[in-house]
Amino acid sequence: MTITQLQYVIAVAEYQNFTLAAEKSFVTQPTLSMQVQKLEDELDVQIFDRGKKPISITEVGKKIVAQAKNIVNEADRIKDIVDQEKGFIGGDFVLGIIPTIMPTLLPMFLKAFINRYPKVNLIIKELTTESIIQNIHDGHIDAAIAATPLEIEYIKERPLYYEPFVGYVPKNHRLGNQEKLSPDDLNIEDILLLQDGHCFRDGVVNLCKAPKNYNDDHFQLQSGSFETLINLSNEGLGMTLLPYLNTLELDQTKKQYLKYFMDPSPAREVSLIYHKSELKMQITEALRDVIASVVRGAIAFQDVKIISPISSK
Repeated sequence: MTITQLQYVIAVAEYQNFTLAAEKSFVTQPTLSMQVQKLEDELDVQIFDRGKKPISITEVGKKIVAQAKNIVNEADRIKDIVDQEKGFIGGDFVLGIIPTIMPTLLPMFLKAFINRYPKVNLIIKELTTESIIQNIHDGHIDAAIAATPLEIEYIKERPLYYEPFVGYVPKNHRLGNQEKLSPDDLNIEDILLLQDGHCFRDGVVNLCKAPKNYNDDHFQLQSGSFETLINLSNEGLGMTLLPYLNTLELDQTKKQYLKYFMDPSPAREVSLIYHKSELKMQITEALRDVIASVVRGAIAFQDVKIISPISSK
């Protein structure tokens, strides 16, 4: 039994296809199939039922795959131990970032990070929160930046900053003359929202104490763009809420319509999240230090109330 064989078994279990598993493992399909078969022969059990399409995992196979993941993770820890002992911070590191954070946060820290840690090959993917959770579970990303709390058993959360919600309210709106907003002022009926699947949308729905599956009866907007929401607000179709960092680059014409909340300001918690196995922690810690240092000067709000992106608890 080898680590490589276990890695191949994990790949077949994930993709339920030998050809695709081989492609993702960067080996030929005959090589992967032969190694999986050798492991099954050695254990004298059938891990996969090849008679079904897609390939299914036998009951004993499910237990083997679960243990194989533990073994592969522990094997990866050995390299981590050596890297940490040597003080080495380098190698591939896959980072997921949710769409409502990527455009504002990434330009703030990326140059500083790659300059400080040139031996790290940072691979960045824009992913929804749901995809991030699955990718962390499957070991396809090393860490992610997302709105929390998520409260997932196998995920650790390290808060980076707390980002207040800011109202974008054109002067002809019913709240146009108010200096500051209160959550009690908000009415879900006249707030433009991002499309389903964005955790910021869920946070706004929770702030307004509306059902998460709320739909506007007049029109349905399928947009992931804050810029689109701002433009629609300017056309008199309602107000919207923006994350604080998204307001920094607005021109002065648009900034005049920004309205802040009374303390404590509703805010989202943004965290660096990763698997509880804590692999590549030296890079994770380096990333957290760089992001925290650049964001600290951009967000000075202290008195905030965290709005959950997942539930209204």
